[in-house]
Amino acid sequence: MLDRKKTNVINVGGLLIGGDNPISVQSMNNTNTADVKATLEQIYKLKEAGCDLTRVAVPDMEAATALKEITAKSPIPVVADIHFDYRLAIESAKNGAAKIRINPGNIGGIDKVKKVVEVCKERNIPIRVGVNSGSVEKSLLAKYGGICSDAMVESALNTVAILENLSFSDNIISIKSSSPRLTIETYRALSKVVDYPLHVGVTEAGTVRQGIIKSSVGIGTLLAEGIGDTIRVSLTGDPVDEVFAGIGILKALDLRKSGISLVSCPTCGRTKVPLIRLVTEIENQICNMPYDLKVAVMGCVVNGPGEASDADIGLAGGINEFLLFKKGEVVRKISSDDVVSQFVEEVRQLGEEKKCLKS
Repeated sequence: MLDRKKTNVINVGGLLIGGDNPISVQSMNNTNTADVKATLEQIYKLKEAGCDLTRVAVPDMEAATALKEITAKSPIPVVADIHFDYRLAIESAKNGAAKIRINPGNIGGIDKVKKVVEVCKERNIPIRVGVNSGSVEKSLLAKYGGICSDAMVESALNTVAILENLSFSDNIISIKSSSPRLTIETYRALSKVVDYPLHVGVTEAGTVRQGIIKSSVGIGTLLAEGIGDTIRVSLTGDPVDEVFAGIGILKALDLRKSGISLVSCPTCGRTKVPLIRLVTEIENQICNMPYDLKVAVMGCVVNGPGEASDADIGLAGGINEFLLFKKGEVVRKISSDDVVSQFVEEVRQLGEEKKCLKS
């Protein structure tokens, strides 16, 4: 187990973040929040993918008003993302937001921040303080000679101090950069001086292809060092892909056990079956199964029952056929013609057997 820093525990709509609680995976809707139907449809897709909470943009009062129905029908906590207008934060809190994301420096002065804090106190709604490398105050940029971890940490601490001076400590902090290296340096420094839960991510990470790489480096490094209580993989694309990537990062570090863990070989000249196509089809059909299983799909017998012998169930390619194995022991042969359907059913049956044994 990783030696995780113990932070304060914050309740976000029934989801506990921080302390010894599981590291949660979140995303952000890219729908028009005022479109209640589209927003809820996407929230349900995120939930099905394994998302623990989601954030929605609240750019105007129409969106803030729509939150009332969205939060009432959402299967997961909904966070309101606010910029510039403190009244939107207040209305969002009144309409059921489980958390408010603000940057106190851009919503109009201490008196307006105080009004937001008062409403959040009344309703036990936490505040996420969001500081990005692009939002650091000009005075700090001048002081430190540009963007660096010291400038970002000081900016975050200044922001949190505003809330603390208003006797509000139900806070979560994010302090992101689009640079994985700077993100790592900044969270390391911040983690040493605060006990608030940290929302970890690499902001503006890019497309699915590049964004997952950057996020895995930045988020994965910090989680491996015990830093981080909730994560978001920020991608230009379908938010569901953010959830899959986030869960994948947690699984890679053994920080989340539930669900299918799939391993497959990269193929080589020994491979005599269309493994790349087959493993993609298998992954699509088993990725959402609710079973705690390690599944292997390997190109040949070298990488099959041998190297993947710890898998609960697996396939090893031969010539126009596969060997089905469980915990390294060969069970039977399966023809390549219907290997996907047969293997998926074998995974399902094994998962159900294990569930029955546990219960």
